[in-house]
Amino acid sequence: MTSVVALDRLLEARHVWRGQAVISPSATQPTGHTELDAALPCGGWPDSALSELLVAATGIGELRLLWPTLARLTTAGERVVLVAPPHLPYPQAWLAAGVDLRHLVIVQTAGRDALWATEQCLRSGSCGAVLCWLKQADDRALRRLQVAAESGQTLGFAYRPLREAVNPSPAALRLAIDGQPAQLRVLKCRGGLAPAHPITAGAWQ
Repeated sequence: MTSVVALDRLLEARHVWRGQAVISPSATQPTGHTELDAALPCGGWPDSALSELLVAATGIGELRLLWPTLARLTTAGERVVLVAPPHLPYPQAWLAAGVDLRHLVIVQTAGRDALWATEQCLRSGSCGAVLCWLKQADDRALRRLQVAAESGQTLGFAYRPLREAVNPSPAALRLAIDGQPAQLRVLKCRGGLAPAHPITAGAWQ
């Protein structure tokens, strides 16, 4: 004979594990690029998560991809941190993109220190977004950043060389930014299948 037990009683007795709520498909963190938002299952950047941006070369629009988001955050008074950028940001370009430089922080470091600084900023809960440029990071290091972004409820963005696309990653979103032809490819996205076709540069530059 099968007995019936109310689910709420099992939850109260801790006999059943309660999973996390399913993430809403509505965009809480829009990218600022209509075509990209439409291509992503969540309608924008995965909230409280690490997004990995795999770049063929520097200077092909990888910053313009994030400027609308960074402008929105800094205008709202949110702190944005850049960890180990390869070049000193040109203030006039960032101002023209609408970024409030009063809320932009640059951390000059490298190697393990860059990973440590990124993790601490993500975990702190005091930043709207953290961008880092990682030359070398294994799966374990990226997983720590993903967990830190979740813990601090922060947008995390890791710029890495395009050659890393062959290696697995725990990041919630992986985008490949190609130079020739100039396009954006979604390699992995949490909550659904990656779109089959690339996004042309004109849609996000």
